[in-house]
Amino acid sequence: MSESIAAYDPSIDAPLHHHPVYDYDSGPPVERGKFAIWLFLATEVMFFSGLIGAYIVLRTAASEWPNPQERLAVDLTAFNTFVLITSSWLMVKSLFAASKGDKAGILKWLGLTILGGSFFVGIQVYEYFELVSHGALPQGDIFWSTFYIMTGFHGTHVVVGVIWLICAWVAAARGKYSPNNYLGLELAGLYWHFVDLVWVLLFTIVYLF
Repeated sequence: MSESIAAYDPSIDAPLHHHPVYDYDSGPPVERGKFAIWLFLATEVMFFSGLIGAYIVLRTAASEWPNPQERLAVDLTAFNTFVLITSSWLMVKSLFAASKGDKAGILKWLGLTILGGSFFVGIQVYEYFELVSHGALPQGDIFWSTFYIMTGFHGTHVVVGVIWLICAWVAAARGKYSPNNYLGLELAGLYWHFVDLVWVLLFTIVYLF
């Protein structure tokens, strides 16, 4: 009796519908940080989709809508958009340097990314001052209300992104990134690419059409 119990292999008589055993201690298939940032960005996509959708509905419903190119400095903002897109490319360069363990490269390319983002914010602040000085206030009409809300929220996101990149630059200067561990820099890069993509959409919708 005892010998038969000792020799019994439960896997032989296991039912076909038995559940496999998972190693829950190994963690999810992607880093938790990446999952968190993608979840956060998903909420941001919904937020900006709501703003853009409301803008399109208001513009469609309006009997008359001003020509944005007659009210806004499109050429200056187009250059500013180019700067922001370039900063996204510089961010890719900094991530590539991190993957190679190139600390000097990280600091150089990430520093240029920060400068690009700061320049973008500076131009937007200058644009706001110029508009306000000429009487273009948020309460002026529905165009100005939607303009300031959409660009203002995006500008706030850019400021947050620049601060995040500065923190990542400081971490890189302290040697916290290695070819096997630069997740913090990668997360900042994902956020920065999102901010750039949103601005391309806003620039196209608000300034060009």
